[in-house]
Amino acid sequence: MDNKHKHLELIQGVINRLSTNSFLLKGWSVVLVSAMFALSAPDSRVAFVYLAYIPAAIFWGLDGFYLWQEKLFRELYNRVRKVSDEEIDFSMDTSVIEGDDRPTWVGATFSKTLIPFHGVLLVSVVVVKLLAQTTKG
Repeated sequence: MDNKHKHLELIQGVINRLSTNSFLLKGWSVVLVSAMFALSAPDSRVAFVYLAYIPAAIFWGLDGFYLWQEKLFRELYNRVRKVSDEEIDFSMDTSVIEGDDRPTWVGATFSKTLIPFHGVLLVSVVVVKLLAQTTKG
């Protein structure tokens, strides 16, 4: 039983790191998009608002990647917890998860947990762009 607990702890450690990375990435996303807004202030250049799309989209995709990997490791955790102690090989390979059980990057990126956060960031870029255009014009 000791081998199973150690293997589950290894997998849980990876899940925790992926979750922490996702949290930090959301923070960086807000900071970079806000910085682009600040650079596009009325006395500055509106083109910086367009640049805000780049980090917003990239961070959304990267956050989806972390969530996808986290889901894969959760599936691996569920598989390992069901096997006997003698079958434990300490493998961290998530490619063994196949079929309907296997999450996808696209599914994770457009999940109900990421769409509200990153969608609001992208919508705020659109709103700031429209406000900047109306004040310039």
